[in-house]
Amino acid sequence: MADDIATPEPAAEPTPSPEPRPDPQPPILRIENVVKTFGSFRAVDGVSLDIRAGEFFALLGPSGCGKTTLLRMLAGFETPDEGRILLSGEDIAQVLPHERPVNMMFQNYALFPHLNVRDNIAFGLRRAGMPRAEITTRVAEMVALVRLEGLEKRKPDQLSGGQKQRVALARSLARRPQVLLLDEPMAALDKKLRESTQFELMELQRRLGMTFIIVTHDQEEAMTVASRIGVMKAGKLEQVAVPRRLYEEPASRWVAQFVGDINLFEGEVTAREPHRLRVSTASAGELVAAQPVAPIDESKVAVAIRPEKIRLALRRPAGDAAAINCVEGIISDTSYLGGKTVYKIRLDGGAAIHAAQANTARLDADGYGLNQRVVAWFTPDDCVVLER
Repeated sequence: MADDIATPEPAAEPTPSPEPRPDPQPPILRIENVVKTFGSFRAVDGVSLDIRAGEFFALLGPSGCGKTTLLRMLAGFETPDEGRILLSGEDIAQVLPHERPVNMMFQNYALFPHLNVRDNIAFGLRRAGMPRAEITTRVAEMVALVRLEGLEKRKPDQLSGGQKQRVALARSLARRPQVLLLDEPMAALDKKLRESTQFELMELQRRLGMTFIIVTHDQEEAMTVASRIGVMKAGKLEQVAVPRRLYEEPASRWVAQFVGDINLFEGEVTAREPHRLRVSTASAGELVAAQPVAPIDESKVAVAIRPEKIRLALRRPAGDAAAINCVEGIISDTSYLGGKTVYKIRLDGGAAIHAAQANTARLDADGYGLNQRVVAWFTPDDCVVLER
């Protein structure tokens, strides 16, 4: 059974996450107010975005949000109805796909089943008219780069899923594009292979120094591989940020709910203090939260807390924390996930919250049981105040 929580130290003043340093160089890719419609449906609705040279950028969002349509416009397979797409300062919105210094790796890999590994990789080089000797040299470089030595004569149906992905990646890189576009490239891989491939892809991107843009609906994948993430919803960019800021300081309630798990307490601001807001909620009483950076409508807010920020104890913690952000309830469900256990707690006020606790002991010495009464507590700096 878990030990009681010791007296917590006083909460420090909130420290905002550092903004990335501005890049003195112009972006390699600039998207300006791009719009794409299909009939009356606006798939991409006025998106503007700068992507830096050598950056690994992720477009993240649910199905139908417009991320793949935007990627296809960058590749040249769709044409914007409005706006401009500038690559190294040149407007490429009307440039044909094969004339752009951009390549795209498709979700289904699109390998030619009648060609072996070597010929699949060489296909685009032959279409571009590269001399045979240079093709041989470039293909050998690509085979070594993605570690496919010894498999050059195999056809796609003789390869595993991971090997097919490597062939598709090598073919996309063979023409040395300025920007590589990846459309859900790991969707067909099993979990273990997908995780190892993510790190391989990151290492490859660093070695090449090339700009990668990946489209995914997998938040964990985007947070793992990307240096910055753009979250899309209904054709618009909701937020663009480094992974940590996106998770810890979501710009909206929708982003907070889409990226990771979140607990939300509806309420309204009742008082202001230095760097703090007091929020009256129906399900958890009065909560104290860090003051948001941007102005909000204080009459309709939600206090957001990530599950891993919530501490559990058998009794209310002593000291100042006893009067700040403590709620009580009964554990109604548990999910053991190896490195952590997620507890569902039914609060006395009727709401349900989730708390994630690291499993620091090999056995269940640090766990809680079903129907056990617990105190859940969190500091003001653990809370993010968002507009409803």
